[in-house]
Amino acid sequence: MQGEAALSGTDLRLGYAGGTVVDGACIALVPGRVTALVGPNGSGKSTLLRALARLHPPQSGTVLLGDGTPALGLPARDFARRVTLLAQSRPTPTGVRVRDVVGYGRHPYRGRWRSGDPGGERAVAHAMELTGVAAMADRPVDELSGGELQRVWLATCLAQDTGVLLLDEPTTFLDLRYQVELLDLVRDLADGHRIAVGVVLHDLNQAAEVADHVVLLHGGRVLGDGTPAEVLTEELLTLAYGIRVEATIDPRTGTVRTRPVGRRAGSVPATT
Repeated sequence: MQGEAALSGTDLRLGYAGGTVVDGACIALVPGRVTALVGPNGSGKSTLLRALARLHPPQSGTVLLGDGTPALGLPARDFARRVTLLAQSRPTPTGVRVRDVVGYGRHPYRGRWRSGDPGGERAVAHAMELTGVAAMADRPVDELSGGELQRVWLATCLAQDTGVLLLDEPTTFLDLRYQVELLDLVRDLADGHRIAVGVVLHDLNQAAEVADHVVLLHGGRVLGDGTPAEVLTEELLTLAYGIRVEATIDPRTGTVRTRPVGRRAGSVPATT
């Protein structure tokens, strides 16, 4: 799989001063494929994604681009033309218009004094249109709601025009409509533009719907790696989350549907 991957990590060991967080993880992001990283809190999902983005250097193991180039060996500008990350949170600039924030994504293509980017204006406009923020292009970003701001940051990533898109919990702060629209957009980027997408998701049903490939982490190790049907099983999910999780196949869509079962799941409210 690594030979066709746009970005891959092999035998990654990642940690902080307090100890190891991820141990022995392998992952391959392939053009045209959405790979979802799922697992309970503290399982290492975001740390693994940050390692792929060069924000968390591995203690051991390698991160390679599709041509075999070590990710850490590239100049920052060159890496930023190939890989972009939508992090969980970013500082919100004060008094800066939406179109200018989206323009930050063009930084790898600009010379000094923001020059030398003839395709930048078109890329920014296209990114804003895709994410539904074009109508607010002249609004200051510090006046936006959390969901609106999340879409602006996604537009910034799309304006960067890379072959690999990394998303860390991108549906956070979004209402139901924009969660669905964002995941539809992720699917469109993979299907129509051959982008290799790696996305951290907490919602297992969202992962089943949007992903071609799922990596399930538990205790810093990869517990499952394969299609949603292969990984999102009752056995693996129950082991990973420490609670019974039912998994069925939706007869209409053919996708996996999961349901955590709490101790009151079978109770019936009393009637009067």
